[in-house]
Amino acid sequence: MGRGNLYHVAKEISDNSYVPSNIPDQCKPIHLNLVARHGTRAPTKKKMKLLDALGTRLQVLLENVKEKKSGALPAWLRGWKSPWTGKHKGGELISLGESELYELGIRVREKFPQLFHEDYHPDIYPIRATQVSRASASAVAFGMGLFSDRGNLGPGFHRAFAVISESRASDIMLRFHDCCQNYKAFRKSQEPSVDKLKEPILDEITKELVKRWGLSFTREDVSSLWFLCKQEAALLNNTDQACSLFSPSEVGLLEWTDDLEVFIVKGYGDSLNYRMGVPLLGDVIQSMEQAIKAKEDGLVPGSYEMAKLRFAHAETLLPFSCLIGLFLDGRDFDKILREEPLQLPPKPPQTRIWRGSTVAPFAGNNMLVLYSCPANNNTSKYFVQVLHNERPTRMAVKTVRNFYFLFQVMLITFLVQGCGDSDFCPFEVFKYGIIANDTNEQALANTRLVFSSQYEWNSERRVIEEQLLTVSCWHHSFGSTSFCDRYVLNSFPALLAANFYFVLRNFHVENRKRGELIYWIISVKLIFVLCFEKL
Repeated sequence: MGRGNLYHVAKEISDNSYVPSNIPDQCKPIHLNLVARHGTRAPTKKKMKLLDALGTRLQVLLENVKEKKSGALPAWLRGWKSPWTGKHKGGELISLGESELYELGIRVREKFPQLFHEDYHPDIYPIRATQVSRASASAVAFGMGLFSDRGNLGPGFHRAFAVISESRASDIMLRFHDCCQNYKAFRKSQEPSVDKLKEPILDEITKELVKRWGLSFTREDVSSLWFLCKQEAALLNNTDQACSLFSPSEVGLLEWTDDLEVFIVKGYGDSLNYRMGVPLLGDVIQSMEQAIKAKEDGLVPGSYEMAKLRFAHAETLLPFSCLIGLFLDGRDFDKILREEPLQLPPKPPQTRIWRGSTVAPFAGNNMLVLYSCPANNNTSKYFVQVLHNERPTRMAVKTVRNFYFLFQVMLITFLVQGCGDSDFCPFEVFKYGIIANDTNEQALANTRLVFSSQYEWNSERRVIEEQLLTVSCWHHSFGSTSFCDRYVLNSFPALLAANFYFVLRNFHVENRKRGELIYWIISVKLIFVLCFEKL
């Protein structure tokens, strides 16, 4: 129920009408990117206090209940106390969550044996997690499954492996929601409007529960009981207590209110929600480009990175899913390109694509698998397949008309063809389609992708990029001014300066005139992509 659904339940929910692509036998996986949410966790300290307060509140309500109604009440209500009463810490990965990630690691290795037959090395299989313990513990559990029977430790023949974390204050790859002050302000500003959207549903259900059970429930009581229902279902595998207070239709409506909140403050409800994830997307695409380069250079497997494994949070997985166009239909995708707001998920009984319980359950994940295929005439040699919760998932990357100026062939224009609503897409189409869709203040990441095909992305350049990304995030405008105006006024000078600096650093002194020409070409390209494509 809700976003905290058990992973093994959520991953079985799929679009039955969608037929996955038939990948030719000649195509072989050469690289895998994983972005995963941590596994099932205990309630946080704040939520445990809420449940303790609910226990006290229920006893007050029961003392005031009319005698004739008391016999109809569920027996568990009397004397109920939170299962987490007495705990002083919360939010940790529980044993169920450990199993979810451990088993996921085993399944990934079995599904892609070509990628995971090499001996472990941190440069071949880098594992990253946020500094939050449940994320790093999830990375450890996944690694234990992935590398089981590959070492000499204990009866399980485990082996040691490294998990790298960035500081919370500067982790723009996996905890960008903590690094962007404007997002924090935006999320706080949306709380009243989200609550107002929920109120009619909560009031309606409160009225029904009062009539059904004879207890003077308030809107806040119903909200707490719904949270308890989700915790009991996900953590205790129990739907016979709090969940039994609600009818199936009421459960559907409450799940919808949860989906509204997630959509507005973490999903497609505002472009800021997912624009923060551009550095992560850039890192994913760069890792694919490096794998392609290694393949083209004839490097043997085991001498280059074959998988990049990341473990974070719902606030990471949801924006990343939005950036690659998951859970959209064609009309919604067109609105995203025009920076128009999307309609909220439709109210039950209407069907909806956006469901928090499947978009980002505990242990939810996106895998982007890069395939090498034999080249046939005009077809691509490299393809990307997207799997969400281990199932092939269609991408909404569609035909996008933009100018891209290549270094070797100046001012050549081409049309980027769409992925055709498929889960298996030519790498060039995926890359440029995603970049074209990502028209935002953080567009400096686009510059990084343009350059990365030709020049090494060094640490000095990355530091400058991250600083500019942070600045552009903090200067995000929430007014009615169009993005193009905001971009040109606020971010474009810094972007041009960065372009100029990077070009000159990558050319010898005698080639600086050529560098200036390329600088101006890139600048014109960016203006067109970011502004004139809207005409």
